[in-house]
Amino acid sequence: MPIEDADGLRRILGYNRVAVVGASTSYEKSAHIVPAYLQRHGYELRPVNPTADEIFGIQAYDSLADVIDPIDIVEIFRPGDEVPGIVEQALDRDDVKAIWIQPGIRNDEAVQKAEANGIEVVQDRCMKVEHGQLIRHPMD
Repeated sequence: MPIEDADGLRRILGYNRVAVVGASTSYEKSAHIVPAYLQRHGYELRPVNPTADEIFGIQAYDSLADVIDPIDIVEIFRPGDEVPGIVEQALDRDDVKAIWIQPGIRNDEAVQKAEANGIEVVQDRCMKVEHGQLIRHPMD
């Protein structure tokens, strides 16, 4: 069952290293706006986009499997039918603690597989919105 309670969301938002699968170079897309917000709030990003060399001033990787740095959260901005492959790549790593699937993206089978393998999942919620409501200080 995906994490939905405030304490669980806070725990996941407390992780720091985020691989952003589907990160965009287009400033107007949520796949750019959300991770840019996270970067401003101290998260270490690892953008994953095979068509970009660099996003947010950071080297972009072709796939999750290519990310050499440790990852805590895999944030997904890809269509639901791509989620199983991304989950498989996350399961092939030994560092992923959580998978965060952005609003409008669903794949219940992939969620169940991740959870069965000990990875926490947030599905159909915006990481920026949840951070703003649960973590960000009023003066930010």
